[in-house]
Amino acid sequence: MFTQEQRQGWMAVLAASPPARLAALWQALELRPVYQPVRAPEIGLTQLQARMGATGRRFVLGDMTVTRAVIRLDNGTYGYSYIAGRDKAHAELCALADALMQLDAHHERLQRNLIEPLAALRREQQHMRGREIAASRVDFFTLVRGDNQ
Repeated sequence: MFTQEQRQGWMAVLAASPPARLAALWQALELRPVYQPVRAPEIGLTQLQARMGATGRRFVLGDMTVTRAVIRLDNGTYGYSYIAGRDKAHAELCALADALMQLDAHHERLQRNLIEPLAALRREQQHMRGREIAASRVDFFTLVRGDNQ
């Protein structure tokens, strides 16, 4: 059995993965599990809320589209996904991967050949984005004169 934190980890990696890269890695695995959609991929809106300085009153930042899907494998294992955007195929593939990750028979192979490469790509993209932001950083300072009394 897997902990909630482990499952949240692989689901976050799947949801944030580029759809084309996920599909390519999935094709290389040559898995053809039999499953039924419990909730076919559907697109909806969710409302984003934020706080000023992380401590102030909540306010509505805006809306964003999400796509969700739920599938059930023949053995009764359910897979869920919520992804940002409107890609139904991506949501269904994420739900399928989630269901298979819960099975001991597939977990290790999927972790090594699907989740780890996608997580490494995500870390690399975050690192490059951090470098871009750091390169554009501007430090402001104020000189204080002693005769301002």
